[in-house]
Amino acid sequence: MRRTYVLTPFALLFALALHIACSEAPAPEAAPAAEAAPAGRLEKVADGVWFRLGERDQGHCNNAVIELSDGLLVVDANFPSGAKLVMEDVKTVSDKPVKWVFDTHHHGDHAYGNALWTRAGATTLAYVGVAQEIGRYEPGRWQEASKTRPDVAEVGLDTLEPPKETFSETPHILEDPLRRVEFHHFGWAHTRGDGFVYLPAEKILATGDAVVNGAFNYTGDGNTGNWPNVVAGAMALDVEHVLPGHGPRGGKEVLEGQKAFFDFVNKAVGEAFDAGKKMDEVVTVADGKGKSTTIEPPAEVRNWVGDGFPEQVRVRWTELAEGKPHGAILGGE
Repeated sequence: MRRTYVLTPFALLFALALHIACSEAPAPEAAPAAEAAPAGRLEKVADGVWFRLGERDQGHCNNAVIELSDGLLVVDANFPSGAKLVMEDVKTVSDKPVKWVFDTHHHGDHAYGNALWTRAGATTLAYVGVAQEIGRYEPGRWQEASKTRPDVAEVGLDTLEPPKETFSETPHILEDPLRRVEFHHFGWAHTRGDGFVYLPAEKILATGDAVVNGAFNYTGDGNTGNWPNVVAGAMALDVEHVLPGHGPRGGKEVLEGQKAFFDFVNKAVGEAFDAGKKMDEVVTVADGKGKSTTIEPPAEVRNWVGDGFPEQVRVRWTELAEGKPHGAILGGE
């Protein structure tokens, strides 16, 4: 693919806490968004662009499907079980083959289906940071996931298949006769490899988990202090439609709310830290995870607040205490 086109102790924690435990939130005050289509249905966003809400009970992420002149681009490989469902669903909207699959990051619910897609003839693509993250955390997480997820075990590999192609310069451009596709990396937020897919003509942005719409933020591999800067980079694009990694699609308000949430976390925890408070005065920790917190989020960010909020507070406190992103503490420099 040319650079410009013309045409664990942590694995189980990852699998469970990543996007299941944090999703069990009390009914929050929702951000304005398009009415959510049922999970597992391709919803038209624009001509040749569809959004698929993932099956939360199976741990699946959301997907976007983008039509190109000679094939389809799928955003995120999903878990293997999710990949199989998406493969069937795309047949209902196009008879073109899936040519590209873009991994927005390395987590299992976004990348563990890679081998299924390449076996079906697609090329997997990601920002180089995704491959680097795979080198940090695999094969441990894959092997742990294989113990609890039959779909992972049935792939028949000992580890996650990394993306077949990567890029380091951003934006990475695909100039197809049908539409221009831009792949962006704005820095370390959810993971070191966070990638975005932007369609400038349609003003559509697929965000992976750097931006979610709901209480789905997992900060274990993250850089909470830098997260608002990454979202700000995305907000600089001309965007009308936001397709998040989890939660219903929406508009610019999803970007604004995600940034406001992490701005609040960083400010509130930072003020307590600078005031000399001890961590146990701010967050109660059990089994190494935040369980409750004295920090009260304002109504405007409650859409992003769920059972995982105390852990997000603990993570930010740890970053301040250690002087480095939590992902660097967990996964090494």
